[in-house]
Amino acid sequence: MYKIWLLFDPRRTLVALFTFLFILALLIHFILLSTDRFNWLEGPKAPRAANAQTLVLPQMPA
Repeated sequence: MYKIWLLFDPRRTLVALFTFLFILALLIHFILLSTDRFNWLEGPKAPRAANAQTLVLPQMPA
């Protein structure tokens, strides 16, 4: 395992890794915030009201 660190500079590798993980975490959080189920800031959105107009069908004479 130590031979890997001989190929790569540990400081630059860890900074690149932490930067990638931070950007990935931000991306995941923003994706979750854009959904209705997992948006913990605004909560679930109110369901859209159904059409206020209803269709009344004529009754057939018996």
